[in-house]
Amino acid sequence: MTEEPYRWLEAIANRREYVREQLRGGSPVFSVSLPDGILLLGVGAGRSKVFELHDRLALAGLGHPADIEKVRQAAIDAAHLEAFTRAPEDVSLRRLVSFGLSPQLKQNFEQLFTAPTLVELLIVELGNDPGQDLLANLHFDGAFQLQTGGLAVAANTPEAEAAAKTWLTTALAGQTDRAAVADLLLQAWWVLTENKSFTHALPAEAERREGWKKAVNGKTVEVGWLKRNGARASRYEIAPLP
Repeated sequence: MTEEPYRWLEAIANRREYVREQLRGGSPVFSVSLPDGILLLGVGAGRSKVFELHDRLALAGLGHPADIEKVRQAAIDAAHLEAFTRAPEDVSLRRLVSFGLSPQLKQNFEQLFTAPTLVELLIVELGNDPGQDLLANLHFDGAFQLQTGGLAVAANTPEAEAAAKTWLTTALAGQTDRAAVADLLLQAWWVLTENKSFTHALPAEAERREGWKKAVNGKTVEVGWLKRNGARASRYEIAPLP
């Protein structure tokens, strides 16, 4: 009997390693809080990676398309139920993640006889000003991190996320033009997908820019935009590729 907890912990560790291996080839996604709104960017092979969830909420994800769609639909259902039972303005990222999506993902991950959900997600909420924007990293095991403003990256490993975020924080400093921001995000996407380093022998800017432009041939680049100032309740729109 005393061995059972250790067996469970070992099984969880093996399950985590399996999910990480399955996500290894996933295409990273990004979100950035800007003065005029929140930009989300992803590159896929014909399947969507960036989605509207509710009036001021959007999602970007990497992983198995069916699992991303399952979580997306769960998020939409939860947001609409919240809007119906309370009010549309009561729909919040904190409640959606903390009381809805995170517990579901955690339960699914810890049920060893069911298939794990193969996703890494970014969920964002547009505020009235950049200081009120909320960005969340939601992981396959239900763990999540919330931050106010700034930028967020979802990649296939925590190390890749951290390296890309550190580099982008410096590269994006002072940038407010959406086209310039999207270009830098695509440079980071190329570095990640090519398994290059952000710290040692980082390719020159010209090489990075030429690299992503070649690498997206045959793929779909999605740029979602949550517009801060608008007459419509729904602030999401599809932005053109830079």
